[in-house]
Amino acid sequence: MATLLRSKLSNVATSVSNKSQAKMSGMFARMGFQAATDEEAVGFAHCDDLDMEHRQGLQMDILKSDSGEEGAELPLEGDIHYQRDGTGPPPPSATKEADGCPELSGQGKPKITAWEAGWNVTNAIQGMFVLGLPYAILHGGYLGLFLIIFAAVVCCYTGKILIACLYEENEDGEIVRVRDSYVDIANACCAPRFPTLGGRIVNVAQIIELVMTCILYVVVSGNLMYNSFPNLPVSQKSWSIIATAVLLPCAFLKNLKAVSKFSLLCTLAHFVINILVIAYCLSRARDWAWDKVKFYIDVKKFPISIGIIVFSYTSQIFLPSLEGNMQNPKEFHCMMNWTHIAACILKGLFALVAYLTWADETKEVITDNLPSTIRAVVNIFLVAKALLSYPLPFFAAVEVLERSLFQDGNRAFFPNCYGGDGRLKSWGLTLRCALVVFTLLMAIYVPHFALLMGLTGSLTGAGLCFLLPSLFHLKLLWRKLLWHHVFFDVAIFVIGGICSVSGFIHSLEGLIEAFRTNIED
Repeated sequence: MATLLRSKLSNVATSVSNKSQAKMSGMFARMGFQAATDEEAVGFAHCDDLDMEHRQGLQMDILKSDSGEEGAELPLEGDIHYQRDGTGPPPPSATKEADGCPELSGQGKPKITAWEAGWNVTNAIQGMFVLGLPYAILHGGYLGLFLIIFAAVVCCYTGKILIACLYEENEDGEIVRVRDSYVDIANACCAPRFPTLGGRIVNVAQIIELVMTCILYVVVSGNLMYNSFPNLPVSQKSWSIIATAVLLPCAFLKNLKAVSKFSLLCTLAHFVINILVIAYCLSRARDWAWDKVKFYIDVKKFPISIGIIVFSYTSQIFLPSLEGNMQNPKEFHCMMNWTHIAACILKGLFALVAYLTWADETKEVITDNLPSTIRAVVNIFLVAKALLSYPLPFFAAVEVLERSLFQDGNRAFFPNCYGGDGRLKSWGLTLRCALVVFTLLMAIYVPHFALLMGLTGSLTGAGLCFLLPSLFHLKLLWRKLLWHHVFFDVAIFVIGGICSVSGFIHSLEGLIEAFRTNIED
C-alpha cells in the first residue's frame, strides 16, 4: 500500500511539473518565439513538429501519464504530423474527451494571434535572402521591380487557395477542416490510385529546398567573410570550410531548444542591418544612377533573377500549420494581405535604392558593396545570423529523411537509425555528418549565391508556391470555383511553369559552368 501511495504521489508531482512547463512553453509561443527565424520558409512548420518539447510537446507527457492507466494514448488536437504519411490528426472530439481536462483537448493548446502569425510570415518572406534582390534588379531593371510586385500578389493568392484546399463541406453544409498539411492536400489529389504519391513529391521538393538553403548559408558565410577581410591570406573556400567546422555539431542536435533562444535576436539584428544599408544608400541619394534602371532585360541572366525573387517569397509550406494554430483562422486572409503588401513595398524599395546606389557594380550579396569601414561589422553580424539559422533547415531535412527512410514503420526503406533506448546509432550519426559535408562540398565547388538561389527558387520555390497550389485548387475544388478563379489558377500554373523551366535551365547552365571552372582550378 505504501509503495502504491508513493507511486501515485510521484505521478501527481510529475504531472504538475509537466503542466507548469507546458504552460511556460505556451507562454513563449504566445509571445512570438515559436517560429521567429526561418525567414526562407523552411522553419516554422518544422518547429511545430521537430521541437515539440520546446513548443507544446510537454503536454504529450501529461497525456501519457494521465491516460496510461487506461491504456490509451490520445494525440493532441491540431498536433502537426508534419509531412510524414499524409494522415492528419484525429477529429477534435477524440481529444476533448481526455479525462474532461481542457489542457488535454485542443482548447488548451497555445494559439497565436493574427499579429503573431503575421510576424512569422514576415520573417519567412523578409529574411536574409532579400540581400540578393538588388542583383535581380541589375539584370531585370524595371521589369525586376514589376516581378517583385507580381510575385507578392501571386504568392499571397496561392497561400489563400492552399488553405482553402484544407477545407470541405460536410453533410450539414458546414465548412470543416479535413486536412492538416501540404502533404495531406497532395495525397488527396492523387487518391485513390496513388494515395501517397503526392506526399512523396512534396517531401522531395521540401528536402531539396531545405538542403539548398543550408548550402546557401555556407556559401553566404564564406562570401561575406572573404569580402570582409580581403587582406587575409584566406580564400573563400577556406572560409566556407571554417564555417562548416563550426556547423558540424549540428549533426548531434536532438532538438532546437538552444537554437530557438537566439531566434528573435537574430531576426531583429537582420532588420537593423537592412536599415543600415538603406540609410547608407539614402546618404548617397545625390549620386543615384536613375539612368541605369531601364526596361531592357539580360536574356541570359534575367531568368535567374526570377528564381531569386520567387525564392524570397517562399512560405507556402508552413502556412497550413500556421493557420491551424491561429486563434481566429478567419483572420488568415487579412493577415496574408498586409504581410505581402508590406513585403512588396519593403523589398521593392530596398532593391531599388540599393541598385541606384551602386548601379552596374551591384554584387550578388549587396553588403559586399558597402565601404570597408562598415562592411566588416555588418557582414560579421550576417555571418552569425547565417550560422545560427543553419541548424533549423538542417534539422528539418534530417527529420524528414529519417522519418521517411528509417522510421516510417513497414514502409521504411532502411532499418531504424535509433536504438531501443532512443539514442542515435553510429551509422545514423555518420549520415548526418555526411549531410553537413555535402553542403560544404556544394558551397566549395559552386560558390555562387545568386545562381544557387535562382536554381532553388526556379525548381522548388516555383513548384511549391505557384504550380502545386493552383493545380491542387483546381483538382479539389473545381466544381465550386467561379470562372475568374479558374482563370487565375490556370494562368498562374502556365506562367509559373514557364518561369520555372526557364529559370531552372539558365541557373543549371550557370552552375555547370561554374562547377567546371572550379574543377579546372
